[in-house]
Amino acid sequence: MDWSLFGCARKGHVTYEPTERELRERLTAQTAGGPAWRCLRCATFVAGPPHGRGPAAEAPLVKRGKELRSALILRVFAVERFLRFLVFGAAAYGVWRFKYDKAGIQRAFNNDLPAIRALYRDFGFNVNHSKLLGLIQHSFTLNSRTITWLALALAGYALIELVEGIGLWLEKRWGEYFAVVATSVFLPYEIYDLTVKVTWLRVGALVVNLLLVVYLVWSRRLFGARGGGKAYEAQLRGESVIEVEQAAAAAAATATRPGA
Repeated sequence: MDWSLFGCARKGHVTYEPTERELRERLTAQTAGGPAWRCLRCATFVAGPPHGRGPAAEAPLVKRGKELRSALILRVFAVERFLRFLVFGAAAYGVWRFKYDKAGIQRAFNNDLPAIRALYRDFGFNVNHSKLLGLIQHSFTLNSRTITWLALALAGYALIELVEGIGLWLEKRWGEYFAVVATSVFLPYEIYDLTVKVTWLRVGALVVNLLLVVYLVWSRRLFGARGGGKAYEAQLRGESVIEVEQAAAAAAATATRPGA
């Protein structure tokens, strides 16, 4: 799949007219409909005036190829973070509401408990071994202060997931660092959680978080990995259409120089 063409199909072409004459000639072509300019993303010629003008050094740094695929992967992780935000945000709201109507919820639970027990028996479950019912019953013994701290903890975690999601979706460098740090902080607890009980949900959450940390550090060169931020920016520039054409122009000039 040509990710550069896919990116242009989704966002549109990006053309630029450099002030350098030789480079400008390499980036333009004459057509029946007038001059066409080479797109900085997909490298195809696009009819019409350029979107920008100026020195080559000031041309926009457009992501191409593998970087566009990487951006899509980051957005998949961002969506997963947004889903976590919704889940834990709803849980925080539910716990906060529970604090102010604990007596009413407890009465409703006690009234419905016989029906719940009957439903458990119909499905062949031993109600006395239900951890969910035990957790609900235990929650009624919590004091108001404990419930408040629990709601705040859930809300705080939800906000962390929201910030991670926004940073990854927008492909911001700070968002990538924040996601790695925030995710790594909770990894020890997730590993400990698996030593208590192994479930598919816990395994899946740990695998997703490990993949996110490894992928971000390796592919985005965070924390100095593979040369760090300077190497990452140099990679982007090295793959840009303008850099490639500048190198080709310099090579052509060297080849035609007397004595070369």
